Amino acid sequence: MTVLSIHSLPDAAQARLRERAALHGLSIEAEACAILTTYLADEDRPSAVALQDWVDSLYGANKPRRVVEELLAERRRENVRE
Repeated sequence: MTVLSIHSLPDAAQARLRERAALHGLSIEAEACAILTTYLADEDRPSAVALQDWVDSLYGANKPRRVVEELLAERRRENVRE
């Protein structure tokens, strides 16, 4: 089984996860695993390719560049400030 670490989880999300875990009688880790497993098992959810096709259809030739890299850089700057 894979080990997953979640860094910089917002306090509100951690509190909500703790509440859900307590409600279900699980550890925080087990609750997070259950949420991910349920989410990923949903076959009706659009695939990443379908989502990318949808984004492409919205932007056409005006699609922004380097969006992911810019978002990651922004999050890294936020974490350095904290």
